[in-house]
Amino acid sequence: MNLSRPDRRQRVVAFGGGHGLAASLRALRRCAPELDLDITAVVTVGDDGGSSGRLRLERGALPPGDLRQALVALAAEEPGTRRSAALFQHRFVGSGPRPDPLAGHAVGNLVLCGLMELLGDPVAALDHAAAMLGAIGRVLPMACQPVGIEARVRGADPRRPSAVQTVRGQHAVAVTDGRVESVRLTPEGPIACPQAVAAVREADWLIFGPGSWYTSVIPHLLVPELAAAMVASPARRLVTLNLANEAETLGLSLADHLAALGWYLPGLTVDVVLADGKAVGDPEPVHRAAESLGARLVLAPVAVPDGGPQHDPAALGAALVPLLGADR
Repeated sequence: MNLSRPDRRQRVVAFGGGHGLAASLRALRRCAPELDLDITAVVTVGDDGGSSGRLRLERGALPPGDLRQALVALAAEEPGTRRSAALFQHRFVGSGPRPDPLAGHAVGNLVLCGLMELLGDPVAALDHAAAMLGAIGRVLPMACQPVGIEARVRGADPRRPSAVQTVRGQHAVAVTDGRVESVRLTPEGPIACPQAVAAVREADWLIFGPGSWYTSVIPHLLVPELAAAMVASPARRLVTLNLANEAETLGLSLADHLAALGWYLPGLTVDVVLADGKAVGDPEPVHRAAESLGARLVLAPVAVPDGGPQHDPAALGAALVPLLGADR
């Protein structure tokens, strides 16, 4: 921690998108009072499916879904703000046999889209929405313009299992049947959100994962100014590993997940890798992969009690407290 700062608060920046980032933020929100955390979420802006994809296509907006989920995860616990958070998550259903333009949209997606149009600044819109929800922290986009995600995938066509082809779009990459060999953003080298870069430079901890590795975690490493700030930041770095493979990481071991971080951002070093012992199985390959990044492996029970492949925010928060609270 930077002890020269007068407020002495621990500044934590968490990267990701979707349900994985939301679980991490809920865990951090639980830790915040005990550790005096200042939380910033930096969120991917590549979503092109569902409500987010429609608003992106029809209105040219930043895809709001992952941003909305991060805001809701940080919402305060007071009854009024919890009701507002539930409203943000409410999704319209069809109202009859005729096409319904609202069907499938989450209320929070429409609110964020409206705020971005009204204020003309996505960061100002997110800050206003955070105030509406009493958010314990700040939510920022990794870039202020939408990005595309493309992947080179081997075996995407089951009739040609050895052929490599380009799969375009976050949703298509996330559900591909083949093995993802590499990903990139379009346009290449998007301009980073300046406030996100500043948060990284001032952070005490940078947290990567859990989440969809190729479509929620890796994209942050492909934004040049953001990536450079990650490498140069004096912060400590923690990686939370997933509990199970998704379609996009089929055949990718947990050790491979860590290797991918180093492959996409060679200068990145890590201090701690946090994983669930049951998900890891034999810890030796993961231990070696963690060591290759300069990290130590910490095993803790962080899954939901029923054994499903989701992180439990309470258990994850309990595991994070001694790690984030350790003296530098």
